[in-house]
Amino acid sequence: MEKIVKISFCGNEICVVTDSGKEYRKALEFFPTLKEATPSQRECYQINKFGDAVRWAEIDEDIHLSSLTDGAQPATNAVAEVFKKFPFLNVSEFARTLGMHKSLLSKYIYGTKKPSEKREKEILDALREIGKQLSNI
Repeated sequence: MEKIVKISFCGNEICVVTDSGKEYRKALEFFPTLKEATPSQRECYQINKFGDAVRWAEIDEDIHLSSLTDGAQPATNAVAEVFKKFPFLNVSEFARTLGMHKSLLSKYIYGTKKPSEKREKEILDALREIGKQLSNI
């Protein structure tokens, strides 16, 4: 089994080198907490004793080697499209109004997790309600 020996951040990707010399890269969109972390927070990590996972204690993030090798790519959805059109929307506050954890909403926005039809409708309805309220100003 491969073991992680080095972690770095290359542009908008996490780059992991293993003891076999392989390098794995994955877009930070798959790891919203890391994407939003500062460079110094990203550099403060610890590889576990088995060499197959990384922990960032300060930001409470864990990544297993298998999550870097699964080949998944970000996908688009209606929620992602709205937040792409309106990047100034406050994701944290909007998630809070829905009673949803910010990291889950971020995964929907980055296209790394697809909301169920019911959840997508709930999010879009809440956005429409905000639009109605703004139009009444």
